[in-house]
Parts: sequence; C-alpha cells; structure tokens
Amino acid sequence: MHRSETTPSSPVALSASATQLTWQENGHDCQDEWRSERGAPVPKRVVLADDTLSADSAYRLACAGTGMLWRGDFQNARLLLQALARRCDAPKKVRRASKTYPEVTHTPQENFHLHRQAQSQRARTLSMILIQVNPDRQISLRRAPDWREAMKEAWGPAGTTGCVTSLRELLGLVGAHEWHQKGMEISALGSAPHNRIHPSYGVFSPVRGEYIQLVADAPLPSTELAFDIGTGTGVLSAVLAKRGVKRVVGTDLDPRALSCAKDNIQRLGLKDKVELVQANLFPDGKAPLIVCNPPWLPARASAPIERAIYDENSTMLKGFLAGLAAHLAPKGEGWLILSDLAEHLGLRTRAELEAWIAEGGLKVIGKLDTKAEHKKVQDESDPLHAARAAELTSLWRLAAK
Repeated sequence: MHRSETTPSSPVALSASATQLTWQENGHDCQDEWRSERGAPVPKRVVLADDTLSADSAYRLACAGTGMLWRGDFQNARLLLQALARRCDAPKKVRRASKTYPEVTHTPQENFHLHRQAQSQRARTLSMILIQVNPDRQISLRRAPDWREAMKEAWGPAGTTGCVTSLRELLGLVGAHEWHQKGMEISALGSAPHNRIHPSYGVFSPVRGEYIQLVADAPLPSTELAFDIGTGTGVLSAVLAKRGVKRVVGTDLDPRALSCAKDNIQRLGLKDKVELVQANLFPDGKAPLIVCNPPWLPARASAPIERAIYDENSTMLKGFLAGLAAHLAPKGEGWLILSDLAEHLGLRTRAELEAWIAEGGLKVIGKLDTKAEHKKVQDESDPLHAARAAELTSLWRLAAK
C-alpha cells in the first residue's frame, strides 16, 4: 500500500468499495480500510480535498453525500467542520402559509420522526470530512495532534494496516477519551473524590442524574442481593453497593460496557461487592431486588451508542417485564426506571406499559417520580420542547402478583 506524502492541488475523484477506499494519487494506486464506529457506509463518492476548498463548496459536496479525504492542514479541517455545522444548523426558510401551501401542523409523533430524520441527515453531512490514519495511529497532516492513546482506548492496539475515518468520529473518540480520563461526579455515590464514574468510548454516559437519584432514594426491600440489568458504566450497581447491598450482580451484553463497569467498580473499591456477568437481561437465580433502566424511546438506533436511548419495539423493556416475576425472590421488588417521554411523543401509551406489567404477572406497589433536569427542558427552540418540558422520570416498584 502506498501513501502519498504530497498534497494535491485540486480535488481528485476516488472510488469506494464496501470496506475499502481506493484512489490514484501522484501516479500510484492507494487504498485503505474504511472505519466507522457508527456503522456508516463508505461514501458513494469521495474527492481529495485541501485548504483551498471553500466552506460553501464543501457543504454542497457533503449534502450530496461526497466524502472529502483531507490532504491539507489538520486544524483547517476542524475549522471547516465547524463551518459545515453552522450551515447545517442555520434556520431554514419556512414557506408562508397560503391557499396554495396551507400551514401544516404535525403530531408529536410526526415531530419526533422529522427531528430524527434531520439529526440523521446532519450526522451524515458532518461525517463527510475524512482523515487517513497510519498503521501506527499517527495522522500525517500538518498540525495534526497525537491521538494515539485515544485510538488505542477505543480501537485496541495498533495493527499492521491504517484506516480512513471521519473527522467527526475522531473528535468523538477523543472527547470520550477525555471524559474517561476525567470522569464525572455522581452525587449519589457520596463525597469526592470517591464518587466519579469514568465512561468509556462506546458506553453511554450517566448524564441524567435524576434517575440515579431515584435509585439512591427508594426504600430498599433487602440488602442481601440485587441484580442490575443492563449495567452500562456500572453506576447503578455502584449506588446499590454504596447503599449497603452486600452483593450486586450487574449484567450487560456489550463487552465494552462490561469492561467499563469493571474499571469503575475497581476504581470505587467495590469489586468485592459487585459481580459482572455477560448476559441477555437476567443472570441465573433469583434476587429480592432487581433494577433495570432500559432505553426510554421505542425507535431504531442509528448508531451503536444510541442503543442506550432507543429500544426498537420496546424489546428490552418488554423482555424485562416478561421475565421479572420468574427471577424475583419471595416478597422481592423489581425497580423499573423509565421516562415517560415516549408517551408525550406518542410513541407508547401508558395503557400499553400497564398492560405489559400485568401480562408479566406483576403489580405496581409504588412509584417515585422526578422532573427531568437536563438542558433541553429549557430549550424552547428544541423541536421536542413541549414533550421534554412535560417529561417525568419514574421508578416503578413492581412485585409478583
């Protein structure tokens, strides 16, 4: 494989296959592996680009689905990405209502799907600036940073081949590395400095503190054993252990989540209290307390990390409710932590949720509610503001009938 050391003076067309980018540069045939953690396909068309490319031209190319393999100054690529983001986020002209074009109103569900489409298109557009990474994880561009540690954390040790990936994904990778290094303070875990959770790349951060506080405040039915279903970073397992539960078993299917949870449990000095198991929902046996915080919105995830938010067809939620009674010890409780945002968006009804609870042989013995506290609740420009402003997060205390 040949890598050019010179920057082309003008864009050159490339060809793209399913997993490889192949192009001719300075009279040589070149190719590299395509890498996308979010599962994005190889751009259908790619051009070589450098500092001479204007933001308007780049935006037109990106909107058309054309990737730009960067050959200029690295920091200029970052500035170009910011310029593309401003163009994506600029207010769109709204056609004035008339007899020919009457005003169209949408249901909350339609607003949600339109918002998701817009977010997906924005992600595709901003992913069209491409960066080539050498086999040793260096980036051979002027003023390129050394991100080898972040790449190692996310991708594992360097191999024998390089790759091409989007600058946007690289920045996300580095941001996740910085979060992992710094950690985030969780008040429910006690006083600093022993109250930080360190999210790993690809594992959803526990940014919604209100649901964690619900678990910290709810009355414990037992301190002997608890199951934490879908542990993620391990934050709820840690909260339960800190509250005095003698043994906690956290489960997850994602190896990255289990590795992240293990790291956090060790950092907090709780490895003697918390066991981590790779499992689809429940571990073997029964427990007097079983906790689950499933994804809240029944929609398809467009990237792996979004599976912490989107649960297509409410698969995890329904699976938890269907299997809970069989895994509860006598007089045990299942705690379902769930936002009602899906109800306000018209994606799920309260009647459906209550029916799934009843079909699982369960009854509601109590419920704790809290208002959402995240920034979007106050953002009136958010297309989903009305639903977010009405959102409640609840801890449903469930027991077998």
